[in-house]
Amino acid sequence: MLSSNKDLMRSCSQAAKLPDGRKRPALVLVVFCSFRFLSRLSVALMALLFISQLASARDVISKENLWSLKPRSNPSIPPGVSNSGNPIDAFIAKAAKDRGVTLLDLTDKRTWLRRVSYDLVGLPPTPQEQEAFLQDDSSGAYQKVADRLLASDQHGVRYGRHWLDILRYADLDENMPAAPGIHFWRDWVITALNRDLPFDEFVRAQICGNRAAQRRIISAAGHLTPVEPRPEDLFALGFLSRGAAMRENTDQQLAISAVETISSAFLGLTLGCAKCHDHFYDPISQAEFYSMKALFDPLVLRPVELATPAQVFAQGRSVDDHESRLKVLVEAMRGFIDPYHRRLYEERLSALPKEAQEAIRKPEKERSAAEQKISDDYHPILRIDPIKVKAIMPPSEIKQYEAYLKEIEALKPPDSLPVFWTVEEDAKRAAEKSYILTTGDPTRPMLNREVRPGFPLAPKDLDFRAGRRETFADWLTSAENPLFARVAVNRIWQWHFAAGLHEATSDFGALGGKPVHPLLLDWLASEFIKNRYSMRWLHRVIVTSETYRRASTGPKALLASNHQVDPQNQCLWFFPLKRLEAEPVRDAALFVSGSLDLAVGGKSFEDGKSTDMPARRTMFMARGYRSFADVMPDFLQTFDADDGRVACPRRTQTVTAPQALFLMNSELIEVTSSKFAERLKTQAVGNLNNLVDIGFTSALGRPPNPQERVSTLNFLQGDPERVKGFAWMLLNTDEFLYLR
Repeated sequence: MLSSNKDLMRSCSQAAKLPDGRKRPALVLVVFCSFRFLSRLSVALMALLFISQLASARDVISKENLWSLKPRSNPSIPPGVSNSGNPIDAFIAKAAKDRGVTLLDLTDKRTWLRRVSYDLVGLPPTPQEQEAFLQDDSSGAYQKVADRLLASDQHGVRYGRHWLDILRYADLDENMPAAPGIHFWRDWVITALNRDLPFDEFVRAQICGNRAAQRRIISAAGHLTPVEPRPEDLFALGFLSRGAAMRENTDQQLAISAVETISSAFLGLTLGCAKCHDHFYDPISQAEFYSMKALFDPLVLRPVELATPAQVFAQGRSVDDHESRLKVLVEAMRGFIDPYHRRLYEERLSALPKEAQEAIRKPEKERSAAEQKISDDYHPILRIDPIKVKAIMPPSEIKQYEAYLKEIEALKPPDSLPVFWTVEEDAKRAAEKSYILTTGDPTRPMLNREVRPGFPLAPKDLDFRAGRRETFADWLTSAENPLFARVAVNRIWQWHFAAGLHEATSDFGALGGKPVHPLLLDWLASEFIKNRYSMRWLHRVIVTSETYRRASTGPKALLASNHQVDPQNQCLWFFPLKRLEAEPVRDAALFVSGSLDLAVGGKSFEDGKSTDMPARRTMFMARGYRSFADVMPDFLQTFDADDGRVACPRRTQTVTAPQALFLMNSELIEVTSSKFAERLKTQAVGNLNNLVDIGFTSALGRPPNPQERVSTLNFLQGDPERVKGFAWMLLNTDEFLYLR
């Protein structure tokens, strides 16, 4: 224990400094002081220290010395360090040489093929694809595979899921009025990726509803004509409408969500931290947060009916038919329960005050306003729930009553007409002033702190004649913005290697640290821009590099030596082991069983029993959040999928018992194992050696080794009925679940 408050203050002051003299971040100081000195430190003293440190923290980082805000460098490719023709390998080889790390050899062709197939399309390579790749000895063999996978419609399904994790996609949310047609936005994202829509247009369309950077074109006669949005880009605005929590948007969540998601997803900045106060660590003020919010304040939700006239008339006929059939059932049930209903109603009504009884018994047209209010106030008390009616029925009639209820429940209403909720600017809201909100509460604006439309890091003298969002999108996607290309490249790199060149993919601020390979990051960002923001180009250059083709393990002595120098694998001297996410796990099981439906797009399907649910890709399985009911399927939660309430820059990678239990006992694995077994028997045509080969290559991307072959044949004992057990075993191996 310290002997005096003076000693306490001296220790706190020392704790506040790092070895190089810089001040320790405030939150670290608070935790340090809390644990070591809580018994002697008063609440007031802690508050003063906290505020003092926060104030000084903002002086440490400025716009001038934050690395991510500095202009991109134009680094040269390191010469003489790599024999590869891919520049990525030169940067990595130079870093490894400087660090004294020996890079592992390249992995075999089968391992790379399985790795890249899951990576780019989320599905395993077929035995036929494996054989074709093994037979291709040309110098462009790897390039051909990458091009084939990137041209597949399944690529957009795979990478659409990645981007939608960042952009907070959910099919269902109790606070999302745009839910009925939100899947059209998901399908727009998939289509955009499959068409290799340039990344700047991909982002601009979701902010403005128009991918074109050019606002007007001039005809041969000299007439200026506005560039009309592409019709399908209407659905890109699902990105903004998803953020609204109320149809009227009176809580301003649409604008607040837009600022928070855009800043983290496309700028790598945590602007949300400035919603209630100036950012503690980054040069972002509270006023700048609300200036950016003002860009989106005029937006309101607008429903767009998507049905054709034929669909409208057909749906009308279906509704009429449903209502007439429902009316017959309801009237029959009401007639049956009427005596019990009247008895309960009269009992409850008789217990009310006399004036309330008189008002309620009077016909509605004869009631005064006061009497109508009395009737409305007592309505919840007088409402008779079915369970109350059932409670007073004799047992002989309960069965008939339940039959009525079951018949009514089975009569499903027709599907509603397709509708999509987009956003549009409201002239009245655009004319209103915007203010800083106290703690982000729209009911508590600081009327003495008005803000005008703007955004952090904005150039001076902003001209919003082209539109608020349009002007912002022009700056956001410009080559001069040091963040835009860096953040995008870093995200895509992380999805390939499980870690970005800069570890905090959504925080390029002071707390996010600095990139491990800043020169490689800037080279990729610069080339990304030169290649017209082609995400397909970026994927191709990454997956065909030797860095991506590297083995995941090697000689023990070499592993031990490298681990001492670079235990975190910052030099990428080996390829990191990656567990499959939830979606590829389910999709792969269905794929090897021959039952996966590869159709792209359409309304999401609800989770149910594995035997009943559609065998569609898991991307199209409904997910989301409701406080009163489970929405996220247990399978998705077990394998760490997020529900879309917050942005997910990186999925959690747990290893838990429920995951093993799912692979061992779930209905999905039971069904797919049976179908996989039948498929193996058909393809092997009675030859058990061939059956074992096909099973291993289908599920694990490689043939069995001699010991595995012998063990499997011993297990099968020539009995076709035991093939299901073999198929089940393959789906339960670690190798099925991991990429190496």
